Amino acid sequence: MSVKATITDNGAVILGKSVACDAFEPTKPLRVVTHAHADHMTGLRQSLRTCEQVLMTRATKDMIDVMKTPLFLMGGSVETLDYGKPLHYGGEDITFFPADHILGAAQVLVEDSDRKRIVFTGDFRIDDTPVLESDILVIEATYGSPCCKRSFHGDVKTSLVSLVEKGLQRGTVFIFGYHGKLQEVMEILHEAGLNVPFVAPEAVFQISKVCEKHGMRVGKVVSSTEPEAQELLQQNSRCVGFYHMNCQNNVGLNSFRIIVSGWEFGSAARQTGIREYSVALSDHSDFNGLLEYVKRSKPEYVITDNFRVSHGETLAKEIRKNLGISATALPTRNLP
Repeated sequence: MSVKATITDNGAVILGKSVACDAFEPTKPLRVVTHAHADHMTGLRQSLRTCEQVLMTRATKDMIDVMKTPLFLMGGSVETLDYGKPLHYGGEDITFFPADHILGAAQVLVEDSDRKRIVFTGDFRIDDTPVLESDILVIEATYGSPCCKRSFHGDVKTSLVSLVEKGLQRGTVFIFGYHGKLQEVMEILHEAGLNVPFVAPEAVFQISKVCEKHGMRVGKVVSSTEPEAQELLQQNSRCVGFYHMNCQNNVGLNSFRIIVSGWEFGSAARQTGIREYSVALSDHSDFNGLLEYVKRSKPEYVITDNFRVSHGETLAKEIRKNLGISATALPTRNLP
């Protein structure tokens, strides 16, 4: 059974005979990009050069076009798949299904010639992710430890909006996060009726335009290169600046700052500095959500992703203990 799926030492999730997800694998003709985060685009340039097809959703392609420029994906044969519409290749059917993570994220189902259902969740949040029944399940393990449990789901958005409103009383609020999550914050604030300009550097601004194109309601976003945005920031006006997490050490240091991070489990929000807060807005399932997916998927065998985050072995152990389902963490880590 397990030979139908594995995870290689360089992080490629192998499904069936032909598919490698989220990292380059030279022996597989099809490469899938489940979403446009860097740790799931490993070796993409090599895949574009050597794979017969590179598969992704249209939204993921649009995001990569912004992040890498459109010329990047023109280096190979890229095909966009709609959710629920299978691609037939070599006696197997490859189908994408939505994953509640960032815009364009996909779960991958491969049905082989024996009609075995091999599923890779990709990164997901169980809240709005359809659970796929499987024979073999490959699941992410970002928060795969029992210490990674949240009991405050309903409080996070309320806490976020309240903090932003508090900060706006002082002037500009700076929010730091990763691509996709920043746009989710924009949508939360916009839907809460926060009627102030949003300012973003060019990359964040362009990704916000992609999100808007695909149906997200992100509000009024102004590029930080525009005179209007520069004036807002210089005058400490009531506005919200959205910056990539990599900028948190050199942007808005003396202003009201919010960092959105999934690595918060004690409370929806906590103060980390004089004018700095961390909000537990995650785009990954916590430990309970991961177990719930496995339980509802009803697999015979589970592989936990032990490449991207080191909780794979813990999650596999907990699946065996709590659900009585055979589970293995891959790739195997060599102990010193």
